[in-house]
Amino acid sequence: MLVLLSLCRTVSNFLMTGPKAFLTYASSVQVGAQRGIQECKHQFAWEKWNCPESTLQLSTHNGLRSATKETSFVHAISAAGVMYTLTKNCSMGDFVNCGCDDSRIGQTGGKGWIWGGCSDNVAFGEKISKQFVDALEDGHDSRAAVNLHNNEAGRLAIKATMRRVCKCHGVSGSCSIQTCWMQLAGFRDVGSYLKMKYAHAKKLEMDKKPARAGNTADNRGAIAHTFRSIARTELIYLEDSPDHCVKNQSLGLQGTEGRECLKGNKSRSQWERKSCRRLCYECGLRVVQKRVEVVSSCNCKFHWCCTVKCEQCTQVVTKYYCARKEGERKQQNKARRRHRARQQ
Repeated sequence: MLVLLSLCRTVSNFLMTGPKAFLTYASSVQVGAQRGIQECKHQFAWEKWNCPESTLQLSTHNGLRSATKETSFVHAISAAGVMYTLTKNCSMGDFVNCGCDDSRIGQTGGKGWIWGGCSDNVAFGEKISKQFVDALEDGHDSRAAVNLHNNEAGRLAIKATMRRVCKCHGVSGSCSIQTCWMQLAGFRDVGSYLKMKYAHAKKLEMDKKPARAGNTADNRGAIAHTFRSIARTELIYLEDSPDHCVKNQSLGLQGTEGRECLKGNKSRSQWERKSCRRLCYECGLRVVQKRVEVVSSCNCKFHWCCTVKCEQCTQVVTKYYCARKEGERKQQNKARRRHRARQQ
Protein backbone atom coordinates (compact mmCIF):
# COMPACT_ATOMS: atom_id res chain seq x y z
CA MET A 1 0.00 0.00 0.00
CA LEU A 2 2.41 2.67 -1.24
CA VAL A 3 -0.05 5.57 -0.96
CA LEU A 4 -0.88 4.50 2.57
CA LEU A 5 2.81 4.11 3.47
CA SER A 6 3.59 7.56 2.05
CA LEU A 7 0.82 9.12 4.12
CA CYS A 8 1.90 7.14 7.19
CA ARG A 9 5.37 8.67 6.84
CA THR A 10 3.77 12.11 6.51
CA VAL A 11 1.68 11.45 9.62
CA SER A 12 4.82 10.47 11.54
CA ASN A 13 6.61 13.64 10.42
CA PHE A 14 3.70 15.80 11.59
CA LEU A 15 3.57 14.04 14.92
CA MET A 16 7.26 14.82 15.46
CA THR A 17 7.33 18.39 14.12
CA GLY A 18 3.72 19.64 13.90
CA PRO A 19 1.10 20.60 16.45
CA LYS A 20 0.08 17.90 18.91
CA ALA A 21 -3.49 18.22 17.60
CA PHE A 22 -2.41 16.24 14.53
CA LEU A 23 -2.31 13.12 16.72
CA THR A 24 -6.10 13.27 16.66
CA TYR A 25 -6.27 13.18 12.87
CA ALA A 26 -3.65 10.51 12.13
CA SER A 27 -5.98 7.50 11.99
CA SER A 28 -8.55 9.41 9.90
CA VAL A 29 -5.87 10.31 7.36
CA GLN A 30 -4.84 6.67 7.06
CA VAL A 31 -8.45 5.48 6.75
CA GLY A 32 -9.07 8.18 4.14
CA ALA A 33 -6.06 7.10 2.09
CA GLN A 34 -7.31 3.51 2.20
CA ARG A 35 -10.76 4.70 1.11
CA GLY A 36 -9.18 6.42 -1.89
CA ILE A 37 -7.22 3.29 -2.87
CA GLN A 38 -10.30 1.07 -2.72
CA GLU A 39 -12.32 3.51 -4.82
CA CYS A 40 -9.51 3.67 -7.38
CA LYS A 41 -9.58 -0.12 -7.65
CA HIS A 42 -13.35 -0.10 -8.08
CA GLN A 43 -13.37 2.59 -10.76
CA PHE A 44 -10.63 0.90 -12.81
CA ALA A 45 -11.51 -2.76 -12.12
CA TRP A 46 -12.27 -3.44 -15.82
CA GLU A 47 -9.67 -1.14 -17.36
CA LYS A 48 -6.26 -2.04 -18.79
CA TRP A 49 -4.71 -0.11 -15.88
CA ASN A 50 -6.53 -1.35 -12.79
CA CYS A 51 -4.90 0.72 -10.06
CA PRO A 52 -2.24 -1.88 -9.11
CA GLU A 53 -0.48 -1.53 -5.76
CA SER A 54 2.92 -1.22 -7.45
CA THR A 55 1.97 2.10 -9.09
CA LEU A 56 0.35 3.77 -6.08
CA GLN A 57 3.32 5.95 -5.20
CA LEU A 58 2.55 9.56 -4.38
CA SER A 59 5.89 10.87 -3.23
CA THR A 60 9.41 10.73 -4.64
CA HIS A 61 10.73 7.16 -4.72
CA ASN A 62 14.34 6.41 -5.67
CA GLY A 63 14.45 9.78 -7.43
CA LEU A 64 11.75 8.79 -9.92
CA ARG A 65 8.31 10.32 -10.26
CA SER A 66 5.77 10.00 -13.02
CA ALA A 67 3.06 12.47 -13.95
CA THR A 68 0.81 10.39 -16.19
CA LYS A 69 -2.95 10.46 -16.63
CA GLU A 70 -3.25 7.54 -14.18
CA THR A 71 -1.10 9.32 -11.61
CA SER A 72 -3.42 12.33 -11.82
CA PHE A 73 -6.33 10.15 -10.71
CA VAL A 74 -4.34 8.54 -7.88
CA HIS A 75 -3.46 11.97 -6.47
CA ALA A 76 -7.01 13.27 -6.80
CA ILE A 77 -8.80 10.27 -5.29
CA SER A 78 -6.28 10.00 -2.43
CA ALA A 79 -6.67 13.67 -1.48
CA ALA A 80 -10.44 13.32 -1.79
CA GLY A 81 -10.48 10.21 0.40
CA VAL A 82 -8.55 11.92 3.18
CA MET A 83 -10.71 15.06 3.05
CA TYR A 84 -13.92 12.99 2.95
CA THR A 85 -13.00 10.93 6.01
CA LEU A 86 -11.84 13.93 8.03
CA THR A 87 -15.06 15.78 7.18
CA LYS A 88 -17.23 12.79 8.10
CA ASN A 89 -15.45 12.29 11.41
CA CYS A 90 -15.72 15.99 12.20
CA SER A 91 -19.49 16.05 11.62
CA MET A 92 -19.92 12.89 13.72
CA GLY A 93 -18.24 14.61 16.66
CA ASP A 94 -15.11 12.45 16.67
CA PHE A 95 -12.88 15.51 17.14
CA VAL A 96 -13.31 17.74 20.20
CA ASN A 97 -12.30 20.87 18.29
CA CYS A 98 -14.63 20.37 15.36
CA GLY A 99 -18.32 19.93 14.61
CA CYS A 100 -21.03 20.83 12.11
CA ASP A 101 -20.67 23.83 9.85
CA ASP A 102 -23.24 26.18 11.41
CA SER A 103 -21.97 29.36 9.74
CA ARG A 104 -25.19 29.89 7.74
CA ILE A 105 -27.81 28.65 10.19
CA GLY A 106 -30.87 30.92 10.20
CA GLN A 107 -30.00 32.61 6.90
CA THR A 108 -32.46 32.53 4.01
CA GLY A 109 -31.28 30.09 1.39
CA GLY A 110 -34.02 30.48 -1.20
CA LYS A 111 -37.76 30.67 -1.64
CA GLY A 112 -39.44 28.66 1.13
CA TRP A 113 -36.29 27.46 2.88
CA ILE A 114 -33.63 28.56 5.34
CA TRP A 115 -30.27 27.14 6.36
CA GLY A 116 -30.35 24.87 9.41
CA GLY A 117 -29.46 21.37 10.52
CA CYS A 118 -25.91 20.04 10.53
CA SER A 119 -23.96 20.81 7.35
CA ASP A 120 -20.84 18.71 6.86
CA ASN A 121 -17.77 20.79 7.72
CA VAL A 122 -15.86 20.52 4.45
CA ALA A 123 -13.73 23.57 5.26
CA PHE A 124 -12.19 21.66 8.16
CA GLY A 125 -11.67 18.49 6.11
CA GLU A 126 -10.12 20.49 3.28
CA LYS A 127 -7.70 22.33 5.58
CA ILE A 128 -6.36 19.24 7.38
CA SER A 129 -6.26 17.13 4.21
CA LYS A 130 -4.20 19.79 2.48
CA GLN A 131 -1.72 19.93 5.35
CA PHE A 132 -1.18 16.16 5.30
CA VAL A 133 -1.42 15.19 1.63
CA ASP A 134 0.27 18.21 0.06
CA ALA A 135 3.21 17.75 2.44
CA LEU A 136 4.22 14.73 0.31
CA GLU A 137 5.34 17.18 -2.37
CA ASP A 138 8.58 18.90 -1.43
CA GLY A 139 9.74 19.73 -4.97
CA HIS A 140 9.24 22.92 -6.96
CA ASP A 141 9.32 21.56 -10.49
CA SER A 142 6.49 20.97 -12.94
CA ARG A 143 5.77 17.48 -11.59
CA ALA A 144 5.26 18.79 -8.07
CA ALA A 145 3.01 21.56 -9.41
CA VAL A 146 0.93 19.04 -11.39
CA ASN A 147 0.59 16.73 -8.39
CA LEU A 148 -0.49 19.58 -6.11
CA HIS A 149 -3.00 20.72 -8.74
CA ASN A 150 -4.51 17.22 -8.92
CA ASN A 151 -4.65 17.01 -5.12
CA GLU A 152 -6.68 20.22 -5.16
CA ALA A 153 -8.95 18.88 -7.94
CA GLY A 154 -9.67 15.88 -5.72
CA ARG A 155 -10.65 18.10 -2.80
CA LEU A 156 -12.85 20.24 -5.04
CA ALA A 157 -14.62 17.06 -6.18
CA ILE A 158 -15.86 16.61 -2.61
CA LYS A 159 -17.47 20.05 -2.73
CA ALA A 160 -18.84 19.60 -6.25
CA THR A 161 -20.69 16.40 -5.34
CA MET A 162 -22.26 17.63 -2.08
CA ARG A 163 -26.04 17.70 -1.99
CA ARG A 164 -28.61 19.82 -0.24
CA VAL A 165 -30.83 17.88 2.18
CA CYS A 166 -34.02 19.45 3.52
CA LYS A 167 -36.60 18.82 6.22
CA CYS A 168 -40.20 20.08 6.06
CA HIS A 169 -41.88 22.12 8.81
CA GLY A 170 -45.47 23.28 9.02
CA VAL A 171 -48.94 22.41 10.30
CA SER A 172 -50.05 18.85 9.43
CA GLY A 173 -47.05 18.30 7.18
CA SER A 174 -47.82 21.30 4.98
CA CYS A 175 -44.11 21.95 4.42
CA SER A 176 -44.65 25.70 4.48
CA ILE A 177 -40.99 26.15 5.34
CA GLN A 178 -37.94 23.92 4.97
CA THR A 179 -34.64 23.87 6.81
CA CYS A 180 -31.76 22.63 4.66
CA TRP A 181 -28.15 21.69 5.09
CA MET A 182 -25.29 20.48 2.89
CA GLN A 183 -24.30 16.82 3.10
CA LEU A 184 -21.46 14.79 1.63
CA ALA A 185 -22.45 12.55 -1.25
CA GLY A 186 -21.50 8.87 -1.10
CA PHE A 187 -17.81 8.40 -1.87
CA ARG A 188 -18.78 6.28 -4.89
CA ASP A 189 -20.29 9.45 -6.39
CA VAL A 190 -17.00 11.26 -5.77
CA GLY A 191 -15.09 8.42 -7.47
CA SER A 192 -17.40 8.48 -10.50
CA TYR A 193 -17.07 12.27 -10.74
CA LEU A 194 -13.26 12.03 -10.73
CA LYS A 195 -13.36 9.15 -13.23
CA MET A 196 -15.21 11.51 -15.59
CA LYS A 197 -12.53 14.14 -14.99
CA TYR A 198 -9.88 11.49 -15.70
CA ALA A 199 -11.52 10.73 -19.07
CA HIS A 200 -11.12 14.40 -20.02
CA ALA A 201 -7.74 15.00 -18.36
CA LYS A 202 -5.51 17.49 -20.17
CA LYS A 203 -1.88 17.01 -21.07
CA LEU A 204 0.36 20.01 -20.38
CA GLU A 205 3.02 20.78 -22.94
CA MET A 206 5.99 22.19 -21.10
CA ASP A 207 9.68 22.53 -21.79
CA LYS A 208 11.01 19.60 -19.79
CA LYS A 209 14.58 20.91 -19.46
CA PRO A 210 13.84 23.98 -17.32
CA ALA A 211 11.13 21.98 -15.60
CA ARG A 212 13.78 19.66 -14.22
CA ALA A 213 16.23 22.39 -13.37
CA GLY A 214 14.78 22.99 -9.94
CA ASN A 215 13.34 25.97 -8.12
CA THR A 216 14.47 28.82 -10.42
CA ALA A 217 12.57 32.04 -11.01
CA ASP A 218 12.24 31.24 -14.73
CA ASN A 219 10.91 27.78 -13.91
CA ARG A 220 8.32 29.09 -11.46
CA GLY A 221 7.24 31.70 -14.01
CA ALA A 222 6.86 29.12 -16.78
CA ILE A 223 4.78 26.86 -14.53
CA ALA A 224 2.53 29.73 -13.41
CA HIS A 225 1.99 30.80 -17.03
CA THR A 226 1.05 27.26 -18.12
CA PHE A 227 -1.40 26.78 -15.25
CA ARG A 228 -3.17 30.09 -15.87
CA SER A 229 -5.55 28.59 -18.43
CA ILE A 230 -6.31 25.38 -16.51
CA ALA A 231 -9.41 25.17 -14.32
CA ARG A 232 -8.69 24.02 -10.76
CA THR A 233 -11.30 21.26 -11.10
CA GLU A 234 -9.60 19.57 -14.08
CA LEU A 235 -7.07 16.73 -13.90
CA ILE A 236 -3.79 17.34 -15.71
CA TYR A 237 -0.69 15.32 -16.59
CA LEU A 238 2.71 15.74 -18.23
CA GLU A 239 3.65 12.36 -19.67
CA ASP A 240 1.97 9.87 -21.97
CA SER A 241 0.92 6.62 -20.29
CA PRO A 242 2.94 3.44 -20.92
CA ASP A 243 1.38 0.50 -22.76
CA HIS A 244 -0.76 -1.15 -20.09
CA CYS A 245 -1.37 -4.18 -22.31
CA VAL A 246 2.22 -5.32 -21.89
CA LYS A 247 3.94 -6.54 -18.74
CA ASN A 248 6.68 -4.16 -17.58
CA GLN A 249 8.35 -5.10 -14.30
CA SER A 250 10.38 -1.89 -14.04
CA LEU A 251 7.17 0.16 -14.09
CA GLY A 252 5.24 -2.30 -11.92
CA LEU A 253 2.80 -3.14 -14.73
CA GLN A 254 1.47 -6.70 -15.04
CA GLY A 255 -0.18 -6.35 -18.46
CA THR A 256 -3.62 -7.79 -19.22
CA GLU A 257 -2.68 -11.41 -19.95
CA GLY A 258 -4.46 -13.58 -17.36
CA ARG A 259 -6.90 -10.82 -16.37
CA GLU A 260 -10.54 -11.76 -15.90
CA CYS A 261 -13.16 -10.05 -18.07
CA LEU A 262 -16.97 -10.09 -18.12
CA LYS A 263 -19.35 -11.31 -20.81
CA GLY A 264 -23.02 -11.86 -21.41
CA ASN A 265 -24.92 -10.86 -18.29
CA LYS A 266 -27.40 -8.12 -19.23
CA SER A 267 -27.59 -6.94 -15.63
CA ARG A 268 -24.04 -5.62 -15.95
CA SER A 269 -23.26 -2.15 -17.24
CA GLN A 270 -22.29 -1.70 -20.88
CA TRP A 271 -18.78 -0.76 -19.73
CA GLU A 272 -18.44 -4.08 -17.87
CA ARG A 273 -19.86 -6.09 -20.79
CA LYS A 274 -17.24 -4.60 -23.10
CA SER A 275 -14.35 -5.46 -20.77
CA CYS A 276 -13.27 -8.51 -22.80
CA ARG A 277 -12.88 -6.37 -25.89
CA ARG A 278 -10.97 -3.75 -23.93
CA LEU A 279 -8.66 -6.02 -21.93
CA CYS A 280 -8.16 -8.87 -24.39
CA TYR A 281 -8.90 -8.06 -28.03
CA GLU A 282 -7.50 -4.52 -27.95
CA CYS A 283 -4.30 -5.95 -26.48
CA GLY A 284 -3.94 -8.64 -29.15
CA LEU A 285 -5.11 -11.43 -26.84
CA ARG A 286 -7.92 -13.96 -27.10
CA VAL A 287 -10.64 -14.81 -24.57
CA VAL A 288 -10.63 -18.24 -22.98
CA GLN A 289 -13.51 -19.71 -21.03
CA LYS A 290 -12.97 -21.63 -17.80
CA ARG A 291 -15.32 -23.45 -15.44
CA VAL A 292 -14.31 -22.76 -11.86
CA GLU A 293 -15.66 -23.65 -8.44
CA VAL A 294 -16.74 -20.72 -6.28
CA VAL A 295 -17.39 -21.15 -2.56
CA SER A 296 -19.82 -18.68 -0.96
CA SER A 297 -22.04 -18.36 2.09
CA CYS A 298 -25.61 -19.57 1.63
CA ASN A 299 -28.72 -20.66 3.55
CA CYS A 300 -27.99 -18.10 6.25
CA LYS A 301 -30.22 -18.19 9.34
CA PHE A 302 -30.58 -15.82 12.25
CA HIS A 303 -30.25 -17.45 15.68
CA TRP A 304 -31.55 -15.79 18.86
CA CYS A 305 -29.61 -13.99 20.13
CA CYS A 306 -27.69 -12.66 18.16
CA THR A 307 -25.76 -14.59 15.55
CA VAL A 308 -26.15 -15.43 11.89
CA LYS A 309 -25.01 -18.89 10.80
CA CYS A 310 -24.43 -19.78 7.16
CA GLU A 311 -23.55 -22.87 5.20
CA GLN A 312 -20.74 -22.94 2.66
CA CYS A 313 -22.05 -23.72 -0.81
CA THR A 314 -19.98 -24.63 -3.84
CA GLN A 315 -21.12 -23.50 -7.26
CA VAL A 316 -19.51 -24.07 -10.67
CA VAL A 317 -19.50 -20.85 -12.72
CA THR A 318 -18.11 -19.79 -16.09
CA LYS A 319 -15.39 -17.17 -16.07
CA TYR A 320 -13.50 -15.51 -18.93
CA TYR A 321 -9.82 -14.63 -19.09
CA CYS A 322 -7.39 -12.96 -21.48
CA ALA A 323 -4.83 -15.35 -22.99
CA ARG A 324 -2.25 -15.31 -25.74
CA LYS A 325 -3.28 -16.50 -29.17
CA GLU A 326 -2.48 -20.15 -29.92
CA GLY A 327 0.00 -19.36 -32.71
CA GLU A 328 1.97 -16.95 -30.51
CA ARG A 329 2.16 -19.49 -27.68
CA LYS A 330 3.42 -22.23 -30.03
CA GLN A 331 6.07 -19.90 -31.47
CA GLN A 332 7.19 -18.96 -27.97
CA ASN A 333 7.43 -22.64 -26.96
CA LYS A 334 9.51 -23.39 -30.08
CA ALA A 335 11.83 -20.49 -29.25
CA ARG A 336 12.26 -21.82 -25.71
CA ARG A 337 13.07 -25.32 -27.01
CA ARG A 338 15.65 -23.96 -29.48
CA HIS A 339 17.20 -21.88 -26.70
CA ARG A 340 17.46 -24.92 -24.39
CA ALA A 341 18.92 -27.05 -27.23
CA ARG A 342 21.69 -24.49 -27.85
CA GLN A 343 22.55 -24.51 -24.14
CA GLN A 344 22.98 -28.31 -24.00
